[in-house]
Amino acid sequence: MAIKMRVLYESGKKGMAQFATAVKEKYELPVNAVDNQIPPAYSCDRERLVIIAISAKKDVSDAIRRFCGEFKKERAANVAVLVDGDQAVVDKLTEVISGAGTNVVGSKLISLGGFGPFGGTLSDDLKAELLTWVEELVASCK
Repeated sequence: MAIKMRVLYESGKKGMAQFATAVKEKYELPVNAVDNQIPPAYSCDRERLVIIAISAKKDVSDAIRRFCGEFKKERAANVAVLVDGDQAVVDKLTEVISGAGTNVVGSKLISLGGFGPFGGTLSDDLKAELLTWVEELVASCK
């Protein structure tokens, strides 16, 4: 059974795009289910699962914080957060999303390393780990 889900990411690192593409291919998501900007070009509407993936060191941008603060059950029943950066960013995003009334089903902190487009690729081991994490998220949302 397919699940209605979206992967929204904002990062200059190749690894986040590789992660989003891997999820898209594994779950055969439509083209507009993956967006490389937050807020996305197409708004979320009754998604079963939305994965927010960003690279941030100390704090999230105001645009991302506002977007996450608008998550209501009508937009997404469940949200997961993937952060390349600092635990404080994970905590802030989960707090904002929970405060908006949406269920936070998971969060994960990773380190892609590198600087912008010159680094931060996704290793095979990390890719496998992240896809396993997404499988667990999907299973918990069915």
